[in-house]
Amino acid sequence: MANLDARLAGYHSPVLSAFRIIFGLLYTMHGSQKLFEWPIPAAGPIAVGDWPMWWAGLIEFVLGIMITLGIFTRIAAFIASGEMAFAYFYQHWPPLSGGAKASFWPIANGGELAVMFCFAFLLLATTGAGALAVDARRRPMARGTAGTRTVAGTAAPAPRRRGGLFDRFRR
Repeated sequence: MANLDARLAGYHSPVLSAFRIIFGLLYTMHGSQKLFEWPIPAAGPIAVGDWPMWWAGLIEFVLGIMITLGIFTRIAAFIASGEMAFAYFYQHWPPLSGGAKASFWPIANGGELAVMFCFAFLLLATTGAGALAVDARRRPMARGTAGTRTVAGTAAPAPRRRGGLFDRFRR
């Protein structure tokens, strides 16, 4: 198992970037469907300014582009995660909006996509954009070079190695 972990560890950042790009594109398409009726028309007509569908489409389109490109990914993903949580409770669980009784469970009320988007964006908000993003080029900290600077005449202290749980039991 450790061998598999070691092999897959090097792919963390590229796979995270692919995950971000795919979810960002899907989110952008949901927004463009609501705003521009592309790639397929929305279920019903959505007039400009209609609450909540037009505003949701605007949020999905703009934040989807930001997440796809990796621009301000953490804040964009955090807002998108909140929007999807709101979408689940407002659209798929009608007791909050005064509608008929519906099941809380996503499999029964059709809210699986909202829940998956919510937690996928929460993951991106906590892990960041990955290496293939504008954020990685924008800030040196994202590339891991911020901690390498030292003041002239001083030596940087050696990083203290923290062992894992099993290291405590080894001799």
